[in-house]
Amino acid sequence: MVSKNQIKLITGLQQKKYRNEHQLFLAEGVKVIQELLQSNIVLDHLFETESIFEAVPAAQKTMSALNTPSSCLAVFHIPAPKPIDSRGLIVALDDIRDPGNLGTIIRLCDWFGVTQLLCSKETVDLYNPKVIQATMGSVSRVQVNYVDLATFISETTLPVFGTFMDGKNIYKESLPSEGILIFGNEANGISPALEQKIKNRIAIPRFGNLQQTESLNVATATAIFLSEFRRNS
Repeated sequence: MVSKNQIKLITGLQQKKYRNEHQLFLAEGVKVIQELLQSNIVLDHLFETESIFEAVPAAQKTMSALNTPSSCLAVFHIPAPKPIDSRGLIVALDDIRDPGNLGTIIRLCDWFGVTQLLCSKETVDLYNPKVIQATMGSVSRVQVNYVDLATFISETTLPVFGTFMDGKNIYKESLPSEGILIFGNEANGISPALEQKIKNRIAIPRFGNLQQTESLNVATATAIFLSEFRRNS
């Protein structure tokens, strides 16, 4: 059975400060856990209500009666950060706050072959359980680094593209195979400090007759922009 210390740890890992302190994060659900077990991310302990993961050594798992929505929950070690690979197509997120959006964008990066994702320091924590859940395992295949985006953009030699409501029509632009594609905060868009450093402003045009829709969800917009970049590469 699950010990009091294990319950305390699992509860604590819901919060960023305890994830940082223990360098551990939670994953829930068969699909997510299976993907992580097949990656280089190291398992700390697995809790399951039935025998699902036969390959996991008995010493690393516990038959559990934890009150969770799924039949399994795992604790993994947070990997050491890797150097940024400044090649190819890179997605950058400026102050994305919704865990579901970040997780979905990571899945989209995985789908479109974007292996490097940069996040501003204000962006939601990668190891938030809701982010991990939304990635559906793609977190193991997309490298995520938290950086000062303004500094990084100032120093890069790659072309930089910012997504704006008043940018050039994405469907009429000639897009490179390498570059940095920046998405802004759900409510406020790209911050003014970062906007000043962006020369290429691109947008998804509205086709509705009334033209009253204010904006697209940032994850939906990411899918459209990445599709266009890959179609033109």
